Amino acid sequence: MGKIIAIANQKGGVGKTTTAMNLAASLAVLEFKTLVIDADPQANTTSGLGHDPKSINTSIYECMVDGIDVKEIIHKTELEHLDLVPSHIDLVGAEVEMINLDNREEKMKEVIQDLKELYDFIIIDCSPSLGLITINALTAANSVIIPVQCEYFALEGLGKLLNTIKIIQTRLNPDLEIEGILLTMYDVRLRLSNQVVEEVRLHFKNMVFETIIPRNVRLSEAPSFGLPAISFDADGKGAVAYLNLAGEIVQKNDVQKVTK
Repeated sequence: MGKIIAIANQKGGVGKTTTAMNLAASLAVLEFKTLVIDADPQANTTSGLGHDPKSINTSIYECMVDGIDVKEIIHKTELEHLDLVPSHIDLVGAEVEMINLDNREEKMKEVIQDLKELYDFIIIDCSPSLGLITINALTAANSVIIPVQCEYFALEGLGKLLNTIKIIQTRLNPDLEIEGILLTMYDVRLRLSNQVVEEVRLHFKNMVFETIIPRNVRLSEAPSFGLPAISFDADGKGAVAYLNLAGEIVQKNDVQKVTK
């Protein structure tokens, strides 16, 4: 059974989409069958993996609201072992449409339940909010990665997110674990970056990944070409960092590769 990992933080600009895309791509390069689910209405993961959101007719939105079979909307990417369930702007309306549905917090879990047998890893890119779609992702997930940027106000809002995770563990998903806190946008030249690393490691200790994601131009450029960093510049510092992160996660989780 594959592992479902949500990438979540209600703060914008912390590297959620970059992490979802590049972690998934790195796992695929390591020959783990990987699916990335774009659960953000901005659909940046969808476009960053080479699919135009404007041309997407059916997305995770229709699966959650209208009961469309998610297996019918899985898109291939340029990496052999990486697939995509896309998003589009209509996902913004899903929270309103789902408000009166029974078990509305568990719609994504119902949608992707059968996919666990088909993939080693399922990565969910969450929107920058703690709304119903993000709650759905955390309810469906086995664990959550929390990206934290190495900048001022890095820990702002982190307590609120951790509190939301506790509520979900209590009420909706007792098996949800924190996979780890991921430090992103690190600039070795800045004293502030180093201070944030020290502070986060001091507060959260072994919850923090050893891998730190650097601020990297090639990492930022890759999505504009519809490619993950490892396909755009495999030797770049950003691509190597995400490959190291994938290695940490594989080592931590005893995942048996699917043979289907």
